[in-house]
Amino acid sequence: MNCEGLRRSLRSPAAGPLDDEDLLSEILLRLPPQPSSLPRASAVCKLWHNLLSDTRFLRRFRIRHSRSPAPLLGCFSGGTGLSFTPALGTPNRVPPERFSLQIDDGDRLYPHGCRHGLVLLFDLKRNQWLVWDPVTGDRHRVVVPPGFEGQGISNPIHGAVLRATGDVHFKLVLVMVDINDEIQHRQAVARVYSSQTGIWGDPISTPLPPEANQGWYPTSVCPEPSVLVGDSLYWMLMGNFEGILEFDFVRQSLAVIQVPVNMFDGGCCFTVVRAEGGGLGFLSVSKFAAKAWLWKTKTDCDGVVSWGLGRTIELDKLLSLNSKKYIRILGYAEENNLVFMGTPVGFLMVHLQSWQVTRLSESNLYCPHHPFESLYIAEKGTGGRHDGAEIPHNA
Repeated sequence: MNCEGLRRSLRSPAAGPLDDEDLLSEILLRLPPQPSSLPRASAVCKLWHNLLSDTRFLRRFRIRHSRSPAPLLGCFSGGTGLSFTPALGTPNRVPPERFSLQIDDGDRLYPHGCRHGLVLLFDLKRNQWLVWDPVTGDRHRVVVPPGFEGQGISNPIHGAVLRATGDVHFKLVLVMVDINDEIQHRQAVARVYSSQTGIWGDPISTPLPPEANQGWYPTSVCPEPSVLVGDSLYWMLMGNFEGILEFDFVRQSLAVIQVPVNMFDGGCCFTVVRAEGGGLGFLSVSKFAAKAWLWKTKTDCDGVVSWGLGRTIELDKLLSLNSKKYIRILGYAEENNLVFMGTPVGFLMVHLQSWQVTRLSESNLYCPHHPFESLYIAEKGTGGRHDGAEIPHNA
């Protein structure tokens, strides 16, 4: 190398790895999917801000982190309205007003659960289902299909919403128990709506066991939200017959599963959960004995599926309860495997694998909570806020 070349090399050192936009993008893609991650990184310099604001990067960021559980941002609660309680601390805390749903006077909205960044509500006043995206603000109204118009005490109708990763379209599943007119036996019925086609599918049904037709307490679908395990949605059944209703998306079929215990024996509350290692699980909690039992399905060498008791938990020791007072399951976050409990020592969040306990509030809350798990980018510097639009479906 001559002297002139040497002087140029000293004046212009080789670009470092953080000056290479392609390499820098790969590094920034690996930031944790917390609300504050991208806004804080975008404040480092103009180059980082421009990269993190690019819609192509944001799309790749969402796709990459869709492979892992979405952050639990908080819970929605309310009987005929909706309020948001944040679950994360500073700087990732989402203000309650950020996820505030504006409704008209007189509207009566009943939440039916959250999934894949969407909230499902039933609008009793308009007799419509409302699918709301709190992050974008978009609202989609869906007209109730024939046969599912009557929301009554004896035949409550329940729904679930879900969508594929990166897809703007969603599917809405409705389930109920009614009487088969031909044989006068109770049956479970489901219908599936696709926002992509704007069409409801044909009714899907399965008969309930004979005991569902006996006694004075008609079998119906429990008011608790569904749980998604693999390719199936699950709801609890209560009444003369206690069981689990399964809707299989692949087979487009309904099936009924026996529960491992008498759900009302000893004053228990219960929920379907995702079992450790995958598969269907079942959590029952004694409301007064401060004990919990975690069950999971197992398959023998002949392919017969049955329930096996996985763990028994002494809740009075885990939660430091001084007395055996009322305990209730208030919600379940399926992606993060977290159960929410109302207890004498406050509103608690319990991880079902580590059994780590987090107190969200000292208040003795006993109303149902709907955990909201979603990738959310705070509004500073990356344009995370969007103006929502209301889109009627099947009107």
